[in-house]
Amino acid sequence: MKGNDSISTLYEHGTLASLMAGNMAGTIALGDLLKHGSTGIGTFDGLDGEVIILDGEVYQAVSSGQVNHVTNMQAKMPFASVHQPADLQKLTINDANFALLNGDFVGQHELKNVFAALRLKGEFNHVKVRIAPKQEEPYPSLLEVAQGQPTFVCDHVQGTIIGYYAPAIFGSVTAAGWHLHFISDDREFAGHLLEFNAAKLTGDLQVFDTLEQHLPVADEAFRKGEVDMATLRDSIAKSEGNAD
Repeated sequence: MKGNDSISTLYEHGTLASLMAGNMAGTIALGDLLKHGSTGIGTFDGLDGEVIILDGEVYQAVSSGQVNHVTNMQAKMPFASVHQPADLQKLTINDANFALLNGDFVGQHELKNVFAALRLKGEFNHVKVRIAPKQEEPYPSLLEVAQGQPTFVCDHVQGTIIGYYAPAIFGSVTAAGWHLHFISDDREFAGHLLEFNAAKLTGDLQVFDTLEQHLPVADEAFRKGEVDMATLRDSIAKSEGNAD
């Protein structure tokens, strides 16, 4: 059994179910989020773009395709996940794509019942991402936003995948399976990952034994929000790009 000094924690602010219900206002400051991890993903106030956090540096891909280096620690986020890299399992993956990650990789690393962080780096033959455009109140549902999100493609690009795997039983708190973002080494192309393939990627895998779920209890919209549980899972899959 692990001692307390070996606890590996994934910190998540907000819930995907709340985003699905249209609660998109920022409820945690970026500076406060970074106290819990130096690496992660998320989005800004009003679902403004796709956030990639690498080694304490924060990048925001916006719906024009531009990538911003964010240094404003007061910027608010409605939903984000971060962690401190530790106890990393080094990886080399050949012929990498989503089919491999969703299939043999999950089985090989026994991930189906755990949370895990994945970071992969190398030369990608093909990458397709989508980027959430900033929304204004009254906010729509996340599914409505997802159906109109711009997508971008880049071939033969050096970059990094960062994101998380979550068990299906947590599929309303966060995205079940893989939720991955991408950023190029030149920091000019980034977004929520929809497709990729690469001949060889290297990186690391981290499995968490603790999920710290932080809820914005002072936010009135969150406290009063209504979630349609009957359609939630299907809507999440569609908004993540995992269903037709």
